[in-house]
Amino acid sequence: MKLQLLAAMALATPLFFASSVRAENPQDLQKLLSTGECIQCNLSGANLSGAHLIGADLRGSKLEGANLVGANLEGADLTGANLAGANLTSAYVTNVNLKQTNLNGVNFTSATIHDSNVYKASMNNLNLTDAEIFNTAIGIGGEDAEIPDWD
Repeated sequence: MKLQLLAAMALATPLFFASSVRAENPQDLQKLLSTGECIQCNLSGANLSGAHLIGADLRGSKLEGANLVGANLEGADLTGANLAGANLTSAYVTNVNLKQTNLNGVNFTSATIHDSNVYKASMNNLNLTDAEIFNTAIGIGGEDAEIPDWD
């Protein structure tokens, strides 16, 4: 009986550790890469490392846990998107609209973040190690933090 139980557990174990399963919709990913537009798409967990997403329209899209290492998001519109847990290490985030975006747990290590709109964005537990931030209301915070008036 113990041998059967061990055999059953050995066969079932890989099912519990299948964390690398991709969640993104392949059609959405193809649409983004071919047109630069993917409004309300499911790109959760997508590998967009090094992607040139200049001016991309990703409003309302799901990008939780996406790999955007070294991606160029200059001028992209991510209004209302969910980037929780995404990796934007060394990403170029300039003139990006992140209004009302979920940025909780995003890794911005060594990212360049300039002139981006983060009005009403959720920004808990950001990793800003060695990030270059200019004219964007992201920072350690405090009473003297200057927040631009974005309307």
